[in-house]
Amino acid sequence: MKNFIKLVLQKLLGYERYLRVFSNYKIKTLKSDEKEKDFFAFVNSISKEGIILDVGANIGIMTYHLSKSFPNRKVIGIEPMPNNFKVLQDLVLQKKLNNVELYQNAVGEGESTIEMILPMDGKVKMQGLAHVVHDTIKEWNEGETFTVQCLTLDDIVAGETVAGIKMDIENFEYFALKGARHILTTHKPIVYLELWENENRDNCFELLRTLGYHAYVLVDGKLNPYDPASHKKQNFIFK
Repeated sequence: MKNFIKLVLQKLLGYERYLRVFSNYKIKTLKSDEKEKDFFAFVNSISKEGIILDVGANIGIMTYHLSKSFPNRKVIGIEPMPNNFKVLQDLVLQKKLNNVELYQNAVGEGESTIEMILPMDGKVKMQGLAHVVHDTIKEWNEGETFTVQCLTLDDIVAGETVAGIKMDIENFEYFALKGARHILTTHKPIVYLELWENENRDNCFELLRTLGYHAYVLVDGKLNPYDPASHKKQNFIFK
């Protein structure tokens, strides 16, 4: 039913206008969404000074809340997909998010040109599942492809102190973290990741463990050390 509604709205409004409507709706309702309490726990965990990175900014929903939560800090939004980026760019202007700086590129472990895919579920464009085409990513590989520039986070924010990183890039997080080793080892920012239960998650956990990070999850409103035997989670806060 949800995808049928998406299809109707995408056809009636046009894809880009649909994204704008959806973005504004989610911005207004995010704080009341039980599924997003982990994100706000991450926001509340950032205490040290520095900039905030929204990696996989998509259509600006969390960029908006990061901007409003930290009005005196720079927030960097990074989003490679053209339609998403246009909506994100216009949102920043319309909402007067003057502390937000945007980059239209993917992030990985090195500089390159890569392919990304906008998955289709039947005739529905699944903007939230857009991802890098990579042999380790097995899901949602049918759809429209785009060629984008890939950079490392270390290069994008060279010279800046980073206090927090929110990253949701659909199973490419491990490679992006590898391109952020300097940030992670030098600044030790709080890191918020959405990770599916797969090899990418295991690799992210191992990489961050070797850098001295520990994983936490939100349980009953409190952050607890992650226990894989009892916590069935996709959202993790690393400190």
